[in-house]
Amino acid sequence: MNRNEIADLMLQRLVSLQGVMTDQWQGSGPINHCFVDDLLPVELVKRIRAAYPAGSSMKVKRSLREYKYIAAQMDRYDPILEEALFAFQDSRIVDLVGKVTGLRGLEPDAELYAGGISMMSKGHFLNPHIDNSHDKSQDRYRVLNLLYYVSPDWSLANGGNLELWPGGTAKPQITIESRFNRLAIMVTHTKSWHSVSPVAIQGQRCCVSNYYFSREPAESESYFHVTSFRGRPGQKVRDLVLRGDVALRTSIRKLFPQGLLKNKHYYDKK
Repeated sequence: MNRNEIADLMLQRLVSLQGVMTDQWQGSGPINHCFVDDLLPVELVKRIRAAYPAGSSMKVKRSLREYKYIAAQMDRYDPILEEALFAFQDSRIVDLVGKVTGLRGLEPDAELYAGGISMMSKGHFLNPHIDNSHDKSQDRYRVLNLLYYVSPDWSLANGGNLELWPGGTAKPQITIESRFNRLAIMVTHTKSWHSVSPVAIQGQRCCVSNYYFSREPAESESYFHVTSFRGRPGQKVRDLVLRGDVALRTSIRKLFPQGLLKNKHYYDKK
């Protein structure tokens, strides 16, 4: 099945729930979000999950900030993964998401900058953070995350769930279960603190990730920031270290707007 056929199936489901999604989005500030369950036929989603590579063939990101496997060079893997990823970049899907969110000038990212596929196993986590504000070339704002979960029989107790922190880490988070066949859409801006809870079981939590960009910011004023991590509640020492890490990387980015090191997490089609 190719990306156009997958997008056709997605569109049927999204159109049928467009009003529900819009209500969710408008009622969920300040970190606006919505989600759709049963996005695609179950057998197709199981096929997508079965095509995931082993963690040993993906890049591992492990630090005080995060611990997970990621991949964006999709031509190394089963073609169904690339087709599923790029189905979310179909112009019809992008247009519908624009109508739901009210964000203008949405553009998908063919290079999958920081997107692609991810897998998290027992002990993996993603600490509270805001995503970097722009795309790889610093031309467009990153305004939306689209996170599609494909692990069958995944439950809330397994961990690996999306957490939103509308009041910052000093106040309780909102948990969005990474349920099988669920698409979660969330805004990204200077206040969109989010995390992934530690995975508590031996299984793998798998996610297909896309980001939409725009020439217009998601907030009323322009802004710029690097990916900025914080400690979870109770992680006082880690929080201090991560604050220092953000300050250092921000200073470097101001001196070298394109960065000192090339970010290799993108799809190089050459």
